[in-house]
Amino acid sequence: MRIGIDVGGTNTDAVLLDGHQVLASVKTSTTADVTSGIVAAIDGLQRQRAFDPAAVRAVMIGTTHFINALVEAHRLAPTAAVRLSLPAGASLPPMVDWPQRLVDAVSGRSYLVHGGHEFDGRHIAELDESELRKAADDMGAAGVRSVAITSVFSPVNAEFETRAAEIIGAQLPDVAISLSHEIGRIGLLERENATVINAALRELAAHIVDGLAASVTGAGITAPLYLSQNDGTLMDVDFARRYPVATFASGPTNSMRGAAVLSGLDTCAVVDVGGTTSDVGVLRQGFPREATTDVSVAGIRTNFRMPDVLSIGLGGGSRVRGNVTVGPDSVGYELTSKALVFGGDTLTATDIAVAAGRADIGDASLVSHLDRGLVRAALDRIAADVSDVVERMRTSAEPLPVVAVGGGSVLLPDELAGCGEVHRPENYAVANAIGAAIAQIGGEVDRVYVIEPGRRESVVDEAKQEAVDRAVAAGASPASVGIVDFDEVPIPYLPGNATRIRVKAVGDLQLGA
Repeated sequence: MRIGIDVGGTNTDAVLLDGHQVLASVKTSTTADVTSGIVAAIDGLQRQRAFDPAAVRAVMIGTTHFINALVEAHRLAPTAAVRLSLPAGASLPPMVDWPQRLVDAVSGRSYLVHGGHEFDGRHIAELDESELRKAADDMGAAGVRSVAITSVFSPVNAEFETRAAEIIGAQLPDVAISLSHEIGRIGLLERENATVINAALRELAAHIVDGLAASVTGAGITAPLYLSQNDGTLMDVDFARRYPVATFASGPTNSMRGAAVLSGLDTCAVVDVGGTTSDVGVLRQGFPREATTDVSVAGIRTNFRMPDVLSIGLGGGSRVRGNVTVGPDSVGYELTSKALVFGGDTLTATDIAVAAGRADIGDASLVSHLDRGLVRAALDRIAADVSDVVERMRTSAEPLPVVAVGGGSVLLPDELAGCGEVHRPENYAVANAIGAAIAQIGGEVDRVYVIEPGRRESVVDEAKQEAVDRAVAAGASPASVGIVDFDEVPIPYLPGNATRIRVKAVGDLQLGA
């Protein structure tokens, strides 16, 4: 048995699984401290289907904590950005494109130091260790508590970042250090941004992970705890403490993975309708299609692994207005006090669903007076908005099956114009928690290789083997690991047959006896 929990802005969903069989599922309100909401969810599972806590082999949690902290510019550590690039890379300083309120929130300081590599691993300049020690002295005096180190082309050669971490760590032993080659991809500014965000969240990550672990052990469960990552795979709690940015898109990703398992479709469009937004993504081979362009997070351009998801302001709490617009604003977690069916005075999408007989919550008599034409027009507007987003996510003329999940998916019709039948599988309302519970372990390699004539096969095999090794090292069962994504892009403007190779390997979690 395993437990999957997804902590959203409005609801905390939890499921108890035996293999892929759902034994129990609950939906509780998310609490301000979050951990008590998780305890309540686990208690709810216990009441619905009594189980021995010792029989639970793993607990998987997906959380929106870290992305919310960044968006709200709340509880971020004083952070310094160190870039190893001089004499190159000095025209645009670190955090140059950040919103000012976020620079202020992290007390952003930046340092440029000699170092960095060319694309093929040659040195731009030697690392100047005296500059680093001087920067470390300044950081210590300024009260910096977290450091992000970025070197030019460090995904090709990470030696300077590793050495810089040793030097700064020796002078500032209590400071958390994040290295860009472990977080982002090729692309200096975007990788640096992702690393600075990660560094700013390190303190909060330790606090939240400890809280999550305490809420699970408090329920008597001694099984290992894992957190969901952006790409649909899992990470253990130590990894989560070091790389909180890897959780940013775990909510939509969990819903998509859950949709794949529940529907039996591994290539499809998934529409996850929540209380505030609808997230639309595409699954390929059971995993979310990843964004190929830079992803903007809270107004900051980054290039770490993120799913290609389009969100619109349309959910169960969306306000409905007389000229029949639905959303984008929502009553959110106040739905149970503001919606008409709960005695409130605000017309919401949930009221429309109840009036149309698609949902049975609250008091249906409170919406019986609604004009049938208004109800029909609102449902048509919702269907048109969603089918438009699904159409925008398609990349070929091939028809793409649509799977609807999330509590608000009752708002969608059984058929979408231009998209065909809408699949709404059993347990669709808790697909996000199911996606967390069935998640696997992954390993990825993304690097520029110089491919000599006649050596392509051996270089590709080497990259694939490294991805497999990384998945196994992260906790995947060796026999179950397979390659799920492979991308090879020649870089014509660089000499020496330079080719960017990206490989992703995934396997089942190796559970202890």
